[in-house]
Amino acid sequence: MASNSIRSSSTNSVWSMKQNKVFERALAVYDKDAPDRWKNIAREVGGKSEEEVKRHYELLVEDVRRIESGFIPYPYGSTAASTNARSYK
Repeated sequence: MASNSIRSSSTNSVWSMKQNKVFERALAVYDKDAPDRWKNIAREVGGKSEEEVKRHYELLVEDVRRIESGFIPYPYGSTAASTNARSYK
């Protein structure tokens, strides 16, 4: 059975799919120079502290860095994998 939540291993914090979507949208609204960025994002997400939101972001940045450096392959069937597969046809 598929889970609709993601667990952050370092903080043992569970993030629902909805919270992740709100988090992603809030990152676009409150850029790195926005005053009270983490406070505003935590308020948008709901149920998360500023520290949990900031740590979630740091983990996201690290995951992206590892994927881009080739340490973690793109998941099969992902948009990036599908795009790469089409370019070779």
